[in-house]
Amino acid sequence: MPVMSTFILPQHPEDVPSAFAERFNSGDPAAVRELYEPEACFVPESGAPVRGADAVAAQNAPFLALGLPISVTPRHVHVVDDIALLLVDWEIGGKVAATATDVARRGADGYWRYLIDSPFGAGRRDS
Repeated sequence: MPVMSTFILPQHPEDVPSAFAERFNSGDPAAVRELYEPEACFVPESGAPVRGADAVAAQNAPFLALGLPISVTPRHVHVVDDIALLLVDWEIGGKVAATATDVARRGADGYWRYLIDSPFGAGRRDS
C-alpha cells in the first residue's frame, strides 16, 4: 500500500520555494518529486535539460545525497494566470549556492508545481 505524503502542496506560487525546501530538508526524494509536474524539465548546471519525472529525480539525487539542508530566499515571483516565474536564491549547507530561474504552473487540482527547474539559471552566487 502506498504511503501518503504528510507534506502539503503549495496553493500559491510564492509558496513553492519553501515547500521545496521543506521537502528537500526531509531527505525524502519521493516528497521532492511530488513538487514537479510529470513532464517537468530540469536544467542542470551544464545547461543540457532533461525531461520527465525520473530524469528530474536523478538530477535532484546528488543534491539530496549531500545530506545538508537547503535554504531558499525568493527574490521575485511574477505571476500571469496559472504560470509563475520564480527567481530564488538558494544554498545547500554552505557547499553550493546559486540563483534559480524556475517556472511553476497551477494544475487543475489548484496546486502549484515546478514545470521548469533551472537551479543555476542565473549562475552560481558567490558564497
